[in-house]
Amino acid sequence: MSRWQAIVFDLDDTLYPERDYVLSGFRAVAAWAEAHLDIPAALGLAELQSLFEQGVRGDTFNRWLAAHGLASESLVLRLVQVYREHEPALTPFPEVPGLLASFRRRYRLGIVSDGYLAVQQRKLAALNLAHHFEAIVFSDEWGRRAWKPSVIPFQAVLQRLAVSAAGSVYVADNPGKDFLGARQAGMFTVWVRRPGGEYARSTPPTAHHAPHWTITSLLELESTIVGQETPR
Repeated sequence: MSRWQAIVFDLDDTLYPERDYVLSGFRAVAAWAEAHLDIPAALGLAELQSLFEQGVRGDTFNRWLAAHGLASESLVLRLVQVYREHEPALTPFPEVPGLLASFRRRYRLGIVSDGYLAVQQRKLAALNLAHHFEAIVFSDEWGRRAWKPSVIPFQAVLQRLAVSAAGSVYVADNPGKDFLGARQAGMFTVWVRRPGGEYARSTPPTAHHAPHWTITSLLELESTIVGQETPR
């Protein structure tokens, strides 16, 4: 009998490219800015995308508005609202739908994902993947205190799936926050370190943040967990 009862996945940059969500949001912001700020949408999108490609994170809209002489805290907040409330256009990584369909025949499947609740719900709806999962846990159900690396969402998904931590795998992409809480809950952890991924060059800040195993594609996941059948 297999050691594994369940596989739990992160969402962003694990099941789909998060860059696609960012660009989808930028398109919504650029369209809003064309209507309200007289900045052509094509220009706005190109400028926002350029900032992203330069590695700008966190203050993108501040910089963009300042470049147009429109620096305003209220405008920044409005653009953030447009970004977060837009209906995204997203597609899973090519291998994901088939992989989930195969895994669900043998394991219980779950999700643990960070981010604002309504935003994450819209992402999952856009991906059309929810039917593969028996338990979907968005850490924002309990507010920011439960965002990863908190152990709270991992304990919740194990309870909802009715499985043991020792028989469960957590698959994610960010060693800065994804694996600490999962390990504290007693789960086996796998880092999907895709070449070119947002966190592919990251280093776990401590040994406790490190995954048990690292792969470069979800296509390697099955052979990885089969190879870990012997309890540690």
